[in-house]
Amino acid sequence: MTPVHVVVAGGGTAGHIEPALNLADALCAAVPGAVVTALGTAGGLETTLVPARGYRLELIPAVPLPRRPGRDLLTLPARLRGAIRAVRALLARERADVLVGFGGYVATPAYLAARGRVPIVVHEANARAGLANRVGARLTPYVAETVAGSLPRARLVGIPLRSEIATLDRTGRRDGARRALGLDPQRPVLLVSGGSQGARRINEAVRAAAPALVERGIQLLHVVGPRNTDQLYDGLPGYRTVGYVERMADAYAAADLMLCRAGAMTCAELAAVGLPAIYVPLPIGNGEQRLNALPVVEAGGGVLVPDAALGAGRVVSETLRLLTDPARLAAAGRAAAGFGRPDAATALVELVRQAAGMAEVEDEGT
Repeated sequence: MTPVHVVVAGGGTAGHIEPALNLADALCAAVPGAVVTALGTAGGLETTLVPARGYRLELIPAVPLPRRPGRDLLTLPARLRGAIRAVRALLARERADVLVGFGGYVATPAYLAARGRVPIVVHEANARAGLANRVGARLTPYVAETVAGSLPRARLVGIPLRSEIATLDRTGRRDGARRALGLDPQRPVLLVSGGSQGARRINEAVRAAAPALVERGIQLLHVVGPRNTDQLYDGLPGYRTVGYVERMADAYAAADLMLCRAGAMTCAELAAVGLPAIYVPLPIGNGEQRLNALPVVEAGGGVLVPDAALGAGRVVSETLRLLTDPARLAAAGRAAAGFGRPDAATALVELVRQAAGMAEVEDEGT
């Protein structure tokens, strides 16, 4: 039997790439012989993330949508046609069975290239869908979402996660994870991260708050981000800064509380592992980060702090309010876990199988 060949389109940012790669892992585990090719552009993070996970990356021209009138807007149709031609050639050459799009610059030409040629699956990670996925959702009945209502006719599946996070036992792994990360197993831990690239504003506020928190017996594991290594600091015992954490499952297991942005992947992972958080949504874009965190916050699984309101005092007060009240912290963890969808990858694999006609073929043979 010819192996199923799936092309995933979700380049640009980690928020688009990581779910695509997690789906690829789950698909290859579930479907023997499955082949996955990723679409991307030369300027995206996919040039490092995709090969590192062992998948083939095919580059196409980037076609960002201009935000204001000008030459880029005038040349947009020609550039889009060029990208569509490149994707069509790839789909034909690879005999693709399904195209799975996750949004971003790569997804728009991919959807348009696949229309009428290859079945399309659309996955929306955010509470407010971007333009690419709004276009793609009009072209296929196979639409998945993470937050109910983000796209019409979508199936609520969640975000595909790495298996080590989807199956994480935080309690059982806590002591070992803390030791591995150089933390005291007996003291509470605040985990801080501004996302895959870090957030300087969060870093500055937490650095200023660290002495007061350490004085109250709280440890901090602060991931400043690979672009912010100038903010690394080693002058305060109990306050550990690192540029990057290779195994986020260990960081989640070590933590009692997290302070973070509210990207869709972060929100999904925290819910899956039941870790409450202080969310500081990125104050740009279309407000999707606030909407990503809002359901779990309204249920009691965390708190929202506007970026403009973040300072050392607010970091200290919100952290102490949770970490010094075990009952409140436990309730917040349970509330967060209520939104977890650790089976999202399995659900999305099933949707891909349906789009490829695999489920129907298997049913006929049973």
